[in-house]
Amino acid sequence: MKPYQHVILGSGALGLSVARELLANKEPVRIVNRSGRVPLTEEMDVVKADLYDPAQVFDVVNGARVVYMCAAPRYHEWEKKFPPLMRSVIAGTQKANVRLVFGDNLYAYGEVQGVIREDTPLNARTRKGRVRIQLVDELMRAHQAGNLQVCIGRASDFFGPYARNSTLGERVFIPMLQGKAASVMGDPDQPHTFTFIDDFGRALILLGERPESSGQVYHVPNAPTLTTRQVVEKAFSLIGMPVKMTTMGRLMLAMGGLFIPEARESVEMLYQVEKPFVVDSSRFTRVFGMTATPLEAALQTTIDWFRDIPE
Repeated sequence: MKPYQHVILGSGALGLSVARELLANKEPVRIVNRSGRVPLTEEMDVVKADLYDPAQVFDVVNGARVVYMCAAPRYHEWEKKFPPLMRSVIAGTQKANVRLVFGDNLYAYGEVQGVIREDTPLNARTRKGRVRIQLVDELMRAHQAGNLQVCIGRASDFFGPYARNSTLGERVFIPMLQGKAASVMGDPDQPHTFTFIDDFGRALILLGERPESSGQVYHVPNAPTLTTRQVVEKAFSLIGMPVKMTTMGRLMLAMGGLFIPEARESVEMLYQVEKPFVVDSSRFTRVFGMTATPLEAALQTTIDWFRDIPE
């Protein structure tokens, strides 16, 4: 198989963000997923592979300079499927001697009193938080053993193109554009840090380019933290519509979880939207010089994407 300098594992919102940024920079890209198809129209190498098989991981990443781990099982299958997926990716990239960049979230910290920083202890008590701790442990053990160069970029709840199922996703933007009420989870008057998906992708590429980031964890750049209500109000103002918003709490999610596994799995993570959830990403900006996209610009890009998607 022809080698590519940049290989992206997974074609969700994050993988597509990394791909768009690399393609904009005229970099050749391979993206790997289960279907062999992606919604982007730009020219790239799209490969169908089973990432649970280390031999197939090796085949698709061999000869690459950087591999971006953006793949994940379905939300309700994390406990069962995420650890073996990561072990397979580690084994395949180790054999190929390729640098690995992992796009992580903040679940491993658990409930935090105060601002979340990179040195905040990993004290998650939720099932999915413990899975994230396990993934990081396995990555760092491989790095410390000297047979894998790895770095981790962590983002808060992200929004933007293709991020349909996020906290600030289709339940907010599609009703908004239809003149209906946006639906948000938890307490909208608590401060909550959001990450623009394009900033997440751009940050992972920077980490891949900088060998001094090996063995390190960075929070990717975020715009200044506002309350969820303030963010939604800004989005409504950009489309020139009066603000309409409903909230969804534990009872509604629990009821939805009787029929929708993803809703059921969201209940244990509600502390992130019921209490202040503030993330400090200043270290990334200080080290790499990258700042977040201004919130209004990020929201406008998101609105434009949701306006153009098929009904």
